[in-house]
Amino acid sequence: MKILVIGKGGREHALAYACKRSVLCDELICAPGNPGMEKIGECVNVKDNDVEGLVALAKERNVDLTIVGPEATLALGVVDAFKKEGLKIFGPDKKATQVESSKDFAKKIMAKYNIPTAAYKTFYDLESAWTYVQEQGAPIVIKEDGLKAGKGVTVASTLEQAKEALDIAFAIENNSVVIEECLFGFEFSLICLVHNETVVPLEVAQDHKCVFDGDKGPNTGGMGSYSPVKKITSEIIDEAMNEIMKPMASAMVKEGVPFTGFLYGGLMLTEKGIKTIEFNARFGDPEAEVILPRLESDFVQAILDLMDNKPVELKWTDKVSHGVVLASTNYPASSTKGSLITGVDDVDGLVFHMGTKMTDEGLVTDGGRVLMVVTLEDDLQTAFDHTYKELEKIQCKDLFHRNDIGKKDM
Repeated sequence: MKILVIGKGGREHALAYACKRSVLCDELICAPGNPGMEKIGECVNVKDNDVEGLVALAKERNVDLTIVGPEATLALGVVDAFKKEGLKIFGPDKKATQVESSKDFAKKIMAKYNIPTAAYKTFYDLESAWTYVQEQGAPIVIKEDGLKAGKGVTVASTLEQAKEALDIAFAIENNSVVIEECLFGFEFSLICLVHNETVVPLEVAQDHKCVFDGDKGPNTGGMGSYSPVKKITSEIIDEAMNEIMKPMASAMVKEGVPFTGFLYGGLMLTEKGIKTIEFNARFGDPEAEVILPRLESDFVQAILDLMDNKPVELKWTDKVSHGVVLASTNYPASSTKGSLITGVDDVDGLVFHMGTKMTDEGLVTDGGRVLMVVTLEDDLQTAFDHTYKELEKIQCKDLFHRNDIGKKDM
């Protein structure tokens, strides 16, 4: 088969890596791809927001299956455009992508179908939002509606922080915010392969959103991850599937927006049971980089079987996967471009490219999150030690990383 992976980040590199391992994959095309993906497939210079260009590429190259990485591409309606041309593509259409592209859309469905989540209200102006926040008090969660690449959320521990988040949100024309109660507990990511009402769970991972050690500082797109998560037992996963993931897939069918693709459940294990923090319409990043290397089943075959309404059974290694992100200095406020990176080829483990570029001088930074180093070992402590040892081999004056990825589960 000819397989096309759309996107250029770490998640897409991990998706391409999983596709490349499939016995069904004869030819792997990445659009636009990155320097890491270039080593396992052909990178074609078609941007991931160029829907017409992507359709043309798939038709011209007779692509058999396309897998979409970025949520922004899904929100543009790439799946609708591919289906219109009779092309096989794995991902939700534009309407179903609203589960991520509109937080209000997702919360309304959860409320209607009694899917456990934080209490919330949606606001369209600063004055009423601020009044509500003052009534509720802190801590409180402010979520900008729409796609924010994992960074449009403020967990405000004070009213001052909440006011600042609201000021920023409503400085954007026609913006709205979802204001939620603050959930406390142990956070984890449960991503499922979904086709209509069929929901197949992947292995659980834990993302680390905050930029600094000890979960301090602003939210990022994710600073590291590991899988499996010891604290999340099979009983907890069953509860999450029966109370949240399956009901959400079923609810979307009932609402006339059936979902096909990777349905991401950002979940919180609280004292009152599991609650939904958010849903995303695509594979998590950096979760993809630690989950997919643990998959022993054929990734492409699983997707094809799911879309053909055939049974899907997945096999996983018992090994623990642990990954740490190398990010640009001052991320998430800013990113760097053009800073030389050395030592990547010396790493004993997997290196997923998130924001890199190849130049005549060599590999350089080209974004906020730049690289992710992943190792697989028999237990989390050994994987933790191995990953951090390998990180030392990568040299760049403009990169930093967290030092405590996975510590909460040791």
